[in-house]
Amino acid sequence: MLHGESHKIARSGWLRAAVLGANDGIVSTASLLTGVAAASTSHQSVMLAGLAGVIAGAMSMATGEYVSVSSQADTEIAALAEEQAELDENFVAETYELAALYINRGLSPELAHKVAQALMQHDALDAHARDELGITEISTARPLQAALFSAGSFAAGAVIPLMAAMTVPGKNGIGFIALSALLSLTLLGALAARTGGAPVLRSVCRVSFWSSLAMIASGLTGTLFGHLVGT
Repeated sequence: MLHGESHKIARSGWLRAAVLGANDGIVSTASLLTGVAAASTSHQSVMLAGLAGVIAGAMSMATGEYVSVSSQADTEIAALAEEQAELDENFVAETYELAALYINRGLSPELAHKVAQALMQHDALDAHARDELGITEISTARPLQAALFSAGSFAAGAVIPLMAAMTVPGKNGIGFIALSALLSLTLLGALAARTGGAPVLRSVCRVSFWSSLAMIASGLTGTLFGHLVGT
């Protein structure tokens, strides 16, 4: 009997873009606000810098994801066109090549050739795309989806440290910004791990460690700049 299955790997495309965008939105905005606030500038300047960082960051994420994933899509299209040309040139040789792949995976030569012939008759390009090139429906590049998820999640993540800076202004807000960012990153890391089926603790530790380094570096830079300007 047939039964429906839902695999977590199917979420890898949008999950990667969403997690990357939200994580970058929290870390970069919190780091920016921490650095500007540590330089002893006015609250208005801190908020303006944060708002500009959100807009620029969201657009940058969208552009970067769209360009990079589009390049992947172009590569996949070129690979499929090349494979189709090989099928048109020598169909029999491509059948033996497909059978060899199945033999290497453990099928007997006789069964491998039967499977290869059946799949080649059904959809030769799809069979080679999946088993030779590793291109499947799950892994297919989707540039627009990646761009939208990245931009939206970046903006959503950036709102957290921005609201923290708005709630507690000035240098007193640096600790509050960092704390809110780390808490939200911890929740994000745990949620992403649970959604993708990965170990939660490892994901949380990884994102917290590197995010803390980024905020510390920005805070120290801002403090140093404030002292230099002050002198």
